[in-house]
Amino acid sequence: MASKIALDKEEIPKQWYSILPDLPRPLSPLIDPAKKAPGPGIVPLIFPKAILGQEMSTERWIDIPDEVREVYRLWRPTPLFRAERLEKALKTPAKIYYKYEGVSPSGSHKPNTAVAQAYYNMKEGKERMATETGAGQWGSALAFGCMTFNIGCTVYMVRVSYDQKPYRRVLMELWDAEVHASPSTKTEAGRKILAEDPDNSGSLGIAISEAVEDALTHEEANYGIGSVFNHVLLHQTVIGQEAKKQLELEDDYPDVIYGCIGGGSSFSGLFWPFYYDKVSGKAPKDLKFVATEATACPSITKGEYMYDHGDTARITPLVKMHTLGHDFIPPPIHSGGLRYHGIAPTLSVLNTEKKLETRAYNQIEVFDAAKLFAKTEGIISAPEPTHSIKGAIDEALRCKETGEEKVILFLLCGHGHFDMQAYDDYLKGKLPPYTYPEEEVKKAMKKLRDLYPWLETLPY
Repeated sequence: MASKIALDKEEIPKQWYSILPDLPRPLSPLIDPAKKAPGPGIVPLIFPKAILGQEMSTERWIDIPDEVREVYRLWRPTPLFRAERLEKALKTPAKIYYKYEGVSPSGSHKPNTAVAQAYYNMKEGKERMATETGAGQWGSALAFGCMTFNIGCTVYMVRVSYDQKPYRRVLMELWDAEVHASPSTKTEAGRKILAEDPDNSGSLGIAISEAVEDALTHEEANYGIGSVFNHVLLHQTVIGQEAKKQLELEDDYPDVIYGCIGGGSSFSGLFWPFYYDKVSGKAPKDLKFVATEATACPSITKGEYMYDHGDTARITPLVKMHTLGHDFIPPPIHSGGLRYHGIAPTLSVLNTEKKLETRAYNQIEVFDAAKLFAKTEGIISAPEPTHSIKGAIDEALRCKETGEEKVILFLLCGHGHFDMQAYDDYLKGKLPPYTYPEEEVKKAMKKLRDLYPWLETLPY
């Protein structure tokens, strides 16, 4: 059986950790394309001042408001498990631990930042938040957060997920959110795309354009984002801080940490506090960090590190990150949360500086891993963290070959209770092992350079 390592409510972290002071080099500035120079563009118009302060803060530790910690008490601290049955099935000398975020109200790690964002918007007098969602995890989390602080919530849900995962929509609506399939007729961006392609299956880039436009055109609303931005990843560090305390109770420390990345928030939330140990000389081991993603959306393994927009309509400023291009329309894979074209700037810097490793897997091999995990540990994983399960299993099998007694830690960032269609398709052999073509990445990068030829002259 899996061994559960629990903490009491008083162990909920009182501060978030920011990696910005500890990066190997500073982040490149946002670029305002109209000015061809550094500038925040629309960003100050759609976020509360407290969030903007956290986005740019050089403080390493940022206090968590008492009101936010009080809501966290509904599900935090989350459990850490040792996967003893999985270890036995693999016949590995490695120890495998997983931090489980599926016990939150919406079933994932997302409320860690959703609650905080809703709180700061409420404090600054906003009446509503607008956002996008892929698989529905972020949309449902923000719906919960907004309900908690009594403000409205409008969600633009990528159409393919809206159709594949109707119960995510129901969950959002139970928490009083208004949900639209994206592209929608509610915004100019959505109407333009539908006019050109009435059957467009949507993308996170399109949904972001709609949500940002909504916030910009309605005074009572602000925008909320579920990943990529610094403040979002910051809020998730309650995960890693708790995991460190739980491993201390076992007198253990990881050799390697695995997590899945769409934009990068869940993985960052787990590994950032351990990264701080490493750069500050406190880590007892030379641990490594491994980011896993889908071959159908290989943003960090195939995407180019360059300036790009975070949204399809090019409303947002240019951000330097690994990207597949802002026009990216992903295949309808079931890992909806991993279908974003870009990766968090912080992760992009760490990757280019070789401070982390990356792996990409197709959806058949990750569901194979998820099936073994369900049979041994009893938990049905969301499709996204199946990629980190696959990475951890591969690491454990390498230990079996070498005899190394490594400690492996991975993040199980959500449950798969609303993803039974994905598992049904897998069991019936309907999932293709799709890999995104490199030629499409090259086309997207050429289009971006043709659009902004001056990008190559930037010194950042």
